[in-house]
Amino acid sequence: MRALLPALSGRVVRGDVGVQYDVFGDCDTTVLLLPAWSIVHSRMWKGQVPYLARHYRVVTFDGRGNGRSDRPQGPAAYRTAEFVADALAVLDATRTERAVTIGLSLGGHLAAMLAARHPERVTSAMLIAPSVPFGPKPNTRILEHFKSPPAGSDGWDRFNRDYWRRDLRGFAQFFFEQCFPEAHSTKQIEDAVGWAMETSAETLIDTMLARGIVDDEDERVYRTIRRPILVVQGDQDRIVAPSQGALVAATIGAPLVTLAGSGHVPVARDPVAVNRLIRDFVERTTRAVPVARTVRHGMRRPRRALYLSSPIGLGHARRDLAIARALREQRPGLAIDWLTQHPVTPFIERAGESVHAASRLLVNESAHVESEAGEHDLHVFDALRRMDEIMVANFMVFQEVVEDGDYDLVIADESWDVDHFWHEHPELKRAALAWFTDFVGYAPMPEGGDREAFLTADYNAEMLEHVERHPRVRDRSIFVGNAADIVPGTFGPALPAIREWTERHFAFSGYITGRDLRESGERAELRRAFGFRDDEVVCIATVGGSAVGANLLRRIIEAAPEVRRRVPNLRMVAVAGPRIDVASLPRMPGVEVHGYVADLDRRLAACDIALVQGGLTTCMELTEARVPFVYFPIRHHFEQNVHVRHRLERYRAGRCMTFDEASPDAIAAAVVDELARGADFAPVEQDGASRAASLLAELL
Repeated sequence: MRALLPALSGRVVRGDVGVQYDVFGDCDTTVLLLPAWSIVHSRMWKGQVPYLARHYRVVTFDGRGNGRSDRPQGPAAYRTAEFVADALAVLDATRTERAVTIGLSLGGHLAAMLAARHPERVTSAMLIAPSVPFGPKPNTRILEHFKSPPAGSDGWDRFNRDYWRRDLRGFAQFFFEQCFPEAHSTKQIEDAVGWAMETSAETLIDTMLARGIVDDEDERVYRTIRRPILVVQGDQDRIVAPSQGALVAATIGAPLVTLAGSGHVPVARDPVAVNRLIRDFVERTTRAVPVARTVRHGMRRPRRALYLSSPIGLGHARRDLAIARALREQRPGLAIDWLTQHPVTPFIERAGESVHAASRLLVNESAHVESEAGEHDLHVFDALRRMDEIMVANFMVFQEVVEDGDYDLVIADESWDVDHFWHEHPELKRAALAWFTDFVGYAPMPEGGDREAFLTADYNAEMLEHVERHPRVRDRSIFVGNAADIVPGTFGPALPAIREWTERHFAFSGYITGRDLRESGERAELRRAFGFRDDEVVCIATVGGSAVGANLLRRIIEAAPEVRRRVPNLRMVAVAGPRIDVASLPRMPGVEVHGYVADLDRRLAACDIALVQGGLTTCMELTEARVPFVYFPIRHHFEQNVHVRHRLERYRAGRCMTFDEASPDAIAAAVVDELARGADFAPVEQDGASRAASLLAELL
């Protein structure tokens, strides 16, 4: 799922070449994000568009040769002058009089040519790792090697047209490994190789041969630029040497920003830094009056906390609300704002909490997860990797909130974006950070093979390096559970043992169900309150706060007649939750179907047996309430199949059944067996919320 869809898409045709463009946002100032080499297209800007579009009108277009634009034949079609003319045509088509232009690599050169030759259309320009036709590696030398018979098939010998014709993917893999020398860049390389495969070897050969057709593009033209320019250069760039970026800045007389540790494509590998650079540059070159800020005196305001609750399901919200209430008991007067999304937002609002207005700006993570799901199937690790642009977009919202909010404490319940980007940029930290999680370590699923094992280990290694290198980013790490709940094994080959590492770096709160037992009442009282009769066996089927479990809920409803045949006094209650349309579920005699139920945890405590998805919170609520249950982990969901299952086995709780096994006969038999077995579960601690609150209170 994309973090932001365009407000307008169109196509402009010059001669017989069509160029596709998109417009995002609707503000006075326009930012034009230019295409780079045609080995990629405009999706390379996915880390910038959602953030910039909240502040500016953003225009992007696919450069000729890739994406949705045409692929004309012949080198002449890919001359710099053609790309510049395309940019002007897009500005005209979008009715843009002037724009701040931003370009990466070849796009940096295009931005410079626009500023030099069409200054009336350019307000200012940022050149990121600009690839220019002058400097240490002139085009003539590159083209000679490119057109010569290949000397081999290793390293830069692959930068050769004959090699591209044989193995374009092999070249793309090598090339983007050079573009991203930063460790743990697997996702960025994977994206870029995929974009490269959307064009052809012959098209890319034409783009390279066009480099030999230089139309007055040397340093003399750069010296004529009179618009405000900023050059941005990574000091680990293997494509455009850092000295090249410095030469461009000196030739123009423009300031140079060096990104320490960055390679050639910081827009993808370091999007937060680039976004902030762009915003500062645009503000500096377009606003006559700086934006005013109000700073509150620290002694004249209450203590304030910003609570980030994971929106993927409702389990986090219930426990987070319990923690917040316990924290206020220990720190009276504490003001808490919540930054979160549907389905958590309405739940928090109904509890009388303060939801920050910026919550409406967040891209919905539950919707992304649902878009990745199949029939009770979710490759959750891959889904998290493909959520990268959403994480960047949401982090940028968070960072603005925390910079404007004067918060003393940020409480982040599995807010992976905040944890990742504050570790990447510890200088952005503006408050104490308390990090909550109920699992540690990505786990490969066996069917994922060597690829998934490698990628999960790489992601785990990055997290370990973050924590070891910047131990003060997390002021407190809190594991929701106990040490025995942590899975055995290691984070990957040559990486530490998960339990040993977690015990060194985390405090343990014990489990937090989020239920208030003082208000729940006795079971008999709850049954009377919900109209459950003593002579009936109440079975509740529920699949959590997302729509991923819709297929499981349908299957359970369809199995109801067989379950009732074996348990004649059965009362089946199906709860769809906040994101499943009740009308989409089958109607079955004897099955009550409800939508969202605010007090579902109390109803579960009052029922006789439950059929649920493999989410941790619901399963642990049933464990605490000592209610027999059958749980169905989502296929390929490493957290439910590995971490949750390990914990439930420790509590001797629940019966695991796969979705593939879940025929009406199997479901009915499991219900009968679990009713007979009862709930001899290990006890769940009752003071988890207060213990967690004590750990937080120390930070205040």
